[in-house]
Amino acid sequence: MKKTLLSLSAIALLSNTLIADELSTLKEEIKELQENQQTIIDETSNDKAGFSTVDTSFSHNGMGAAASKVYSSKSALSIGGYGDMYVKMPDNGSAKADVYHFVPYIGYKFSDSIILNTELEFEHGGANAEEAANGPSDAVEGYAIVEFMYLDFLISKEFNVQVGKTLVPMGLINLRHEPTLFNTVQKPLTEKYIIPATWASTGVNTYGSFEDIGISYNAGITQAIDLNNGENGKHEQVIAGTPSPTGKTDIADVAFVGRLDYTGVNGLLLGASVYYGNATQGSVIGSSAFIYDVHTSFEYSGFKAKALYSAVSISNAENIASKSGASESVSNSNGFYVNLEYDVLATLNTTQKVPVFIQYDRVDPTATVTDKFGTSTNSLDGKTATTTFGVNYFPHEQVVLKADYAMSDVIAGNNNDYNTFSLGLGFIF
Repeated sequence: MKKTLLSLSAIALLSNTLIADELSTLKEEIKELQENQQTIIDETSNDKAGFSTVDTSFSHNGMGAAASKVYSSKSALSIGGYGDMYVKMPDNGSAKADVYHFVPYIGYKFSDSIILNTELEFEHGGANAEEAANGPSDAVEGYAIVEFMYLDFLISKEFNVQVGKTLVPMGLINLRHEPTLFNTVQKPLTEKYIIPATWASTGVNTYGSFEDIGISYNAGITQAIDLNNGENGKHEQVIAGTPSPTGKTDIADVAFVGRLDYTGVNGLLLGASVYYGNATQGSVIGSSAFIYDVHTSFEYSGFKAKALYSAVSISNAENIASKSGASESVSNSNGFYVNLEYDVLATLNTTQKVPVFIQYDRVDPTATVTDKFGTSTNSLDGKTATTTFGVNYFPHEQVVLKADYAMSDVIAGNNNDYNTFSLGLGFIF
């Protein structure tokens, strides 16, 4: 009898222990399910509100990850953007700080095949009364513009149509101008004075890709540039700034723009872009602009290399000089740069990156100028060769801290060389 009672007691004690363990396990499972449920609720709420995170590996039609965000968004509304600021300390002038860009991207999916994508740009800290009256210029504090705004009609991988104000598909940086995508604090001069990144224009653009052969293309009709600005003999006034009109602008003439890229080899990009159209929005008859570039990039492990050459040819430049009242007008410009980069943390098990780089950038924005009598001469105005070396630090894939030292050799005249140390930060979201 005693043995039976002891056995029953042992069984009861063991059962209580097992039940207690099961209850404890069940409580832990319920707690975990509640946490997972809250996470799903938070993520779903963010997706519905358009606050999903950026997929830095995703690019739509060659654009940057933040600009491409609406295309991969789970919600109809997408909100993203980028920003950068810098401090530069030249040895031939005073140090300057600049809140260079704050740019929200706002996108909306009307359906899976009709997408609105916009970029709103606040540059140099924002807009002021003088800027609103006179248009964008580095001479005043800042400005605010609609950088691009277009409807994208997605038809197939091979053929799609964008209508509105779009990024002109030229160069390496214009489509990918977010600060985490280039390692210098400032953009290369070649993609400022020859290809005026950021360059956006109103028109219709078709694009697509043939993945089996690694070919992608862009082809469209866009608003022509206008070089009839009265000061087109100065290199800052040649192309930079003229093709990105804001507000109400003339569209008497249009131009053709096309791009072809090959990405059939892993890590390799080979491509070329062309632009051809009237150079003055019809105000000067017979003057046309032909702009082209050839570009390449290659990535392997932590190593990256980029190179680009671009040139501009303006026909009948003497007519522009006569019409504008300038003593001469630019008829040819060119530039190129090479950039090499290596991430010193590439072999380590970390998501952080520390790429070190060197870049050589040579630009000749007034290679040839033509006076109103049709006489062409070579010009050294603005011809500059700049060697820049520096380092980036990515504590997060969407955040970068930059430092570089640029040594500029100004070909024109004597004692015009200067060096600039710069610090910058950038982010995308």
